[in-house]
Amino acid sequence: MRTLTIASLFSLIAMPTFAADYNAAMESYLETNIRNWAQTPVLVEAIANQNSETSGMSQADVDALDLQWRAEVGTDQSALISDVLSNDAADFLRTQIESSGGRITEIFIMDAQGLNVAASGTTSDMWQGDEAKFQMTYSVGSDAVHFGEIELDESSQRYQAQISLTIVDTESGAAIGAMTVGVDADSLM
Repeated sequence: MRTLTIASLFSLIAMPTFAADYNAAMESYLETNIRNWAQTPVLVEAIANQNSETSGMSQADVDALDLQWRAEVGTDQSALISDVLSNDAADFLRTQIESSGGRITEIFIMDAQGLNVAASGTTSDMWQGDEAKFQMTYSVGSDAVHFGEIELDESSQRYQAQISLTIVDTESGAAIGAMTVGVDADSLM
């Protein structure tokens, strides 16, 4: 028989409240600090343009790009990564990070395949299509949002939570891709 101590009982009771507080804080941050620029034309156009290039790709083609990306991480030979980091949409994303006062740690946008289109910095992989940040947004619909768990970000050594949302074509309202915004966990509470 397992005996609960006061401390373990408190942590069992407090955990849902802690998670609910963070989810409420992430929802608030999304509504007050992200939604007003998430559908900016530079982002929508970048995703739409890449969708026209990647719409016919097989999973093998996507996997090959992801392998190439992973091989380029941390090397001087990084043409694929450079394309994602050196475009108008990526510049716009870095501007959002700068204007956040340290609250946003990273941002990247993905096409309909889940491939990176633009990013504020190098991600560990190019294909996000196998992760909840993409599967729980783009695949769900035009108004979908996903709040990730608070995790230690290896590159920044800071705890962050990811807020992901579907990006839509502004004329049709159809889902065209997704965006993930890493937010410093301490700044949420």
